[in-house]
Amino acid sequence: MHVPPCHVTHLVYRLGTGGMENVVVQLIRHLPRTSFRHTVIALSDIDPEFARRLDGTDVELIALNKPPGQPYALYPKIYRLLRRLRPDVLHSCNLGALEFVPVAALARVPLRVHVEHGLDLHEINGKSARYRLLRRLYRPFVSQYVAVSVDQARQCAQVGAAAERVHLIPNGVDTRVFRPRTSDDALPVGFPFQCERHWVIGTVGRQADIKNPLLLVDAFVHLVRSGAPGTERLRLAMVGDGPLHSEMAQRLHNEGLSDRAWLPGARSDIADILRSFDCFVLPSLSEATSCALQEAMATGLAIVATNVGGNADVLDQGRCGSLVPSGDATALATELLRLSQSGRPNAQAQEALISVQRRYSLETVIQRYGDLFLSAATHGPREVAAQQPPPPQDTMH
Repeated sequence: MHVPPCHVTHLVYRLGTGGMENVVVQLIRHLPRTSFRHTVIALSDIDPEFARRLDGTDVELIALNKPPGQPYALYPKIYRLLRRLRPDVLHSCNLGALEFVPVAALARVPLRVHVEHGLDLHEINGKSARYRLLRRLYRPFVSQYVAVSVDQARQCAQVGAAAERVHLIPNGVDTRVFRPRTSDDALPVGFPFQCERHWVIGTVGRQADIKNPLLLVDAFVHLVRSGAPGTERLRLAMVGDGPLHSEMAQRLHNEGLSDRAWLPGARSDIADILRSFDCFVLPSLSEATSCALQEAMATGLAIVATNVGGNADVLDQGRCGSLVPSGDATALATELLRLSQSGRPNAQAQEALISVQRRYSLETVIQRYGDLFLSAATHGPREVAAQQPPPPQDTMH
C-alpha cells in the first residue's frame, strides 16, 4: 500500500535571516523527499533573498502579512488555511507561532511539535513570568516539545511539560559546507581585507538588541584606541542586517574607523565569509543553541562568546572557545587582544572542530527530527477530535 509523504507545515513569525530559519531550511532540504513534503507559513513576511535557499524544493511558501499587535484576528484565517492544507505535523517555532497552536488543535492537526530557539529581549528584561504563564496556557495543545539546549529543556519543565514530551535536539551544522580555510579558497566577493596583513574579528547575525552587536563595536573601538601592540592590523567584519545596522555604522564612522570595518548587510555566502575570519565573536544577550556559533566552530576559528544561555554548553564550558561576561566590552576587548597576540594555532579551535563533528552532526539532527515528525502516524486518522486541555496543575514556582 502506498504511504503518502508526511506533510509538515512549518509555522514561523517571519522567514528571513536567522538561526531558527536556517533550521527550517535544513529540514526542508535534507529530510527525504520520498517521506516528507513541506509548507512554510510566515505570520508576517518572507524575505525573497532568504527564500532562494529553498529553490528547487517544491515547498509552498505562504506569507500572511500580520500587522503588529494581538494575533486574534488572524485565528480564523489560520484555521481555514490548516483545514485546507491538512498537514500531519505543525512545526511551530518560538512564542509568536506558539500562540496559534490551539488553532491547529481545533483544525485537527494530529501532531503539534513546538520548538523554542531562544528568548526575545522582552523575556530577559523582567517579563519572563508573563511569558512563562502564556506558555503554560498553551502547553495542553502541544503534542511534543523540542529543546535545542539544556537551558531550553529546563524552561520547558518550568511550564509543566512532562519529561517524556521534551526532546533535546540541538541545531546541527553541515560540516561539508562549513569547514576550515584552505590555501585554495578565494576571498568572498567584496571582502576588503587581506588575510596576510590583517587579523579579522567577525560576527554573523541579526543586528538587533537581543544579539547586542553594539557590544562588539564598542570592544573593537576600545581595542584600537588602546594602541596595544598589534592592534594596527585588526579589522572588523559584521555580517547581517537589522534595526541596529545604521547605528553600528554611525558609531564606527564617528570613531574614524569606517575604513577598518566591513558591514555588508545580509549575505548568502556565509560559509565563505566565515573562512575569511580569524576570530568569531557572539556578543548576544541571550542564546539557546546558536547556529552561527556552531558554524564558526566547524570553520576552525578562534571564538569568543558571551556567557549566556546555551553558549557555555556549546563551547563545552570554555574548552572550545572563550566565554566573557555579557555586556562587558572591556572583557571582550581584553580577550580579543590576547587571541590576536598569541601567534600560534588556537588549541580551543581544534577542540571545537572535534566537538562539532561529534555533537552537532547535521545528519543526526535531521534523523531525529524525521523520526519525531513520522510519529504523526501513531496519532490516528486525520479526523480526530481536537485535544482538550487537562485540568490545571499546580506546578508554578
